[in-house]
Amino acid sequence: MTDFPAVEAALIDFKKKNILARLWRKDHTVWKPEPKEIANRLGWLVLPETMPEKMSELKSFAEEVRAAGFKHVVLLGMGGASLGAEVLYGTLDKAEGYPDFRVLDSTVPGWVADVTAAIDPARTIFLVSSKSGGTIETSTFYKYFRGLVEQSLGKKRAGQNFVAITDAGSSLARLAQEAGFRRAFLNPEDVGGRYSVLSYFGLVPAALTGVDIITVLKHAESMKRQCAAGVTPEKNPGAWLGALIGASARQGRDKLTLVTSPSMSSFGLWLEQLIAESTGKEGTGIIPVMGEPLLAAKHYGDDRIFVFLRLQNDDNDDIDRVVKNIESAGQPVVTLELKDRYDIGAEFFRWEFATAIAGAVLGINPFDQPNVQAAKDATSRVLQEFQSSGHLPSLEVSDSLAELLAEGRQGDYLAIMSYTRKLPELERTCAELRRKVMVKQRIATTANYGPRLLHSTGQLHKGGPNKGLFLQVTMAHQHKIPIPGVSYTFDILADAQALGDLQTLQSLERRVVRVQLGAGDTAALAKMVSGLK
Repeated sequence: MTDFPAVEAALIDFKKKNILARLWRKDHTVWKPEPKEIANRLGWLVLPETMPEKMSELKSFAEEVRAAGFKHVVLLGMGGASLGAEVLYGTLDKAEGYPDFRVLDSTVPGWVADVTAAIDPARTIFLVSSKSGGTIETSTFYKYFRGLVEQSLGKKRAGQNFVAITDAGSSLARLAQEAGFRRAFLNPEDVGGRYSVLSYFGLVPAALTGVDIITVLKHAESMKRQCAAGVTPEKNPGAWLGALIGASARQGRDKLTLVTSPSMSSFGLWLEQLIAESTGKEGTGIIPVMGEPLLAAKHYGDDRIFVFLRLQNDDNDDIDRVVKNIESAGQPVVTLELKDRYDIGAEFFRWEFATAIAGAVLGINPFDQPNVQAAKDATSRVLQEFQSSGHLPSLEVSDSLAELLAEGRQGDYLAIMSYTRKLPELERTCAELRRKVMVKQRIATTANYGPRLLHSTGQLHKGGPNKGLFLQVTMAHQHKIPIPGVSYTFDILADAQALGDLQTLQSLERRVVRVQLGAGDTAALAKMVSGLK
């Protein structure tokens, strides 16, 4: 693990400054002179050894839910409150007889309608998941589904279909008590959202769907031991990886490109948020590239570093050949071998540790998110204007994809931000756009859905380096779904979030265009992409 020159200086620096011992002592000066949003964000370090104490409690609760006849579990949450659970469910086996699981992390009414159509609200457990309790999307989802459950069961019984996952003392914890929730799981307050997958935020949903969370934690504990303070940095898998991605970013290789075995493909959802929101600030950052088409080596620039998350005995043959070609061409490639899918528990801890270390290398605080609030504030302003005038504000912005791409320079990246439903045709068009841009301009590409991205890559887009070419895609809505207690509908909320995101990017002088599509009209964007020269 010493074949990468970028790592050597960082590892020497770690030893001189005793970084690992100080990190394990939870010394905030590893990152910044002041303890704000650091000293109270390091509880994730001990989760692999403290959460096993909760396993009997979680198993009993899962059996209670099964015995009560619930057929669905729907997680209402954003960012760190939902992505880890989604990866656990997407990667590991669901035991027979446990409820079906869905995540709702989009206010786009098509997503809300799809989830509503797939469940029986009376036989669904809704996990209301938010560290602070004040996340607008989560509170809105709760109001909507609470109304549906009350229609089926009545107000007195409806609370038993809801479970809170939050911090002690949060507004959500109070709501759970006042509104008669079946249960409230109070998470350690010193665990930040994107470092919370091995806490109640990830483990409660996994337990309810029959995932073997004990084995997940055992693998995480094994990685924790390998990352201990007494392990030399060059043999410490988390420290070594963090030194690599941090030092590489400082040398210009700031596009961390993840390649995975097919069974591990959902891991990028979680890792993207962890890396982007942790490092994208103060004008610097590591740009996570997930789900990108895998092409020949000649289509990649010299701003890349590749990490191959390789699961043994998976369908790896084609991927192995391409990755070998990329490495033979001189690109830096790291292969992380997983023996089985439960090694995902180890990878969660490895990458959390590596991200914290990368923050130290970059000289930033990897636990705050200073630019996320700007988009929230912009959304609030847009909603206030709608409530006072009856319509959303207009915004002047280019709709020329060709002009946006013409502004691209070496070292840039294209970010596709889709405030739409997840449609197969749109996914294919975005994949084709990414492929064309890689071939013709040799720049990295990313793609994410809004408003999920506001709690993930949005921090990087606004606080990271000004290297992004931002394409916002919106689509007219086919549903108008009311939200109890407010004067706007889900389509208005989703559009307000897209507008707020756009306004914030423009205020920071980012290069951004917006393509607005008609309801269900994916052909217009496909035509635009096919016409690119």
